Amino acid sequence: MREIRVLLIEDHFLARMALHSVLSAHPQIKIVGEACDGASGLSMYRSLLPDVVVLDLRLPMISGFDLIVQLRQEFTSAHIVVLSNYSGSEDIYRAVRGGAMAYLTKDASGEQLLNAIESVHRGLRYFPHVALDRLAERTPAVELTPRETEVLGCITRGQSNREIADELGIAEKTVRIHVSSLLDKMGARDRTQATIYALQRGLVHLD
Repeated sequence: MREIRVLLIEDHFLARMALHSVLSAHPQIKIVGEACDGASGLSMYRSLLPDVVVLDLRLPMISGFDLIVQLRQEFTSAHIVVLSNYSGSEDIYRAVRGGAMAYLTKDASGEQLLNAIESVHRGLRYFPHVALDRLAERTPAVELTPRETEVLGCITRGQSNREIADELGIAEKTVRIHVSSLLDKMGARDRTQATIYALQRGLVHLD
């Protein structure tokens, strides 16, 4: 397996050193940069283009929440792992809504952090059950048909309508109908919001 280039953005020196120690011990991971505030983190991302970013939410200069949004706007494929002291539903929701693909609290084990980085690097999301439980507190239940559930699972994996049609053996026009129905039922304006909803309610199983 090729190495995963990681950028750390954490304002507390000791926490950053602990992260460096845990991650650099893994043969597949290479720490390519470390930043102590959001502005420096954004600048370093632009110059280094890492595979995965691990960041705190409470950062000086640019907050972690705003940094996630800026990174995803400028680099749509940015793979972001949040590592925070906070486990409240609003923090998790804002991070996921902004574009974070994983959310861990700082009491997570080194193994969990490594799993999150490896999953996000593969384009998958990684949320421990406690994070999903917090997200589920924010949204009501929704009834989906079996086919809509299949389509939703494909959406959360980032597949296009054409790819979904090929995988499920249905017409692309039919996929568009299912996607429209899903968005309507969830009250979501786009696929990103639908993905967040799916994670919140446990409507799909993460790989």
